[in-house]
Amino acid sequence: MRHRSVADLMTPTAVSVGPGTTFKEIARLLDEFDITAVCVVDESNRPLGVVSEADLVRRRSAGAVLDTAGALMSSPAVVARPEWSVVRAARVMDRAGVKRLPVVDDGGRLVGVLSRSDLVQLFLRRDRAIQEEIVEDVVTHTLGLSPSALSVEVEDGLVTLSGTVHRRSLVPVLLRLCNSVDGVVGVVDRLRYEDDDLSRK
Repeated sequence: MRHRSVADLMTPTAVSVGPGTTFKEIARLLDEFDITAVCVVDESNRPLGVVSEADLVRRRSAGAVLDTAGALMSSPAVVARPEWSVVRAARVMDRAGVKRLPVVDDGGRLVGVLSRSDLVQLFLRRDRAIQEEIVEDVVTHTLGLSPSALSVEVEDGLVTLSGTVHRRSLVPVLLRLCNSVDGVVGVVDRLRYEDDDLSRK
């Protein structure tokens, strides 16, 4: 079972500007590329911060249209690595209260950007693909259960599990693993068990 990585979902051609880029040039780039933010980088292409539409609107309302990217940006830049799981990136994004993460290589240089809209792609995954991963990877490979003993139904990312497992202790493990599959929005538990091994502990 493999979670998709930041490299799988990021936009590899991040639009970036230098600290001296003007307010109006940033606004033009946002409009031209139909994006909501640009990364501010130094001369070595290492992220210094991010300038978003919200930053421009806030400064424009204050009458400060002569500012440069260096003055407008939110910094320091909160960054991600290409090899991170998207789960880790989402947690960093949530904890930092940001909507996008510049993605950097081993040298700290900008190689892409991951946005909240990129993460939404996970939840657009086909139900059939989710079902196949649960049956093949979770049920059969990871837990070593017979797929014929369980029924896995997926509708709009909602997984319904029914059937019988040998031990009660397998139920929470199975639910947790299914919840961790990319694209799953929830799991309905209709499982039964033959042996209540938890009551003996």
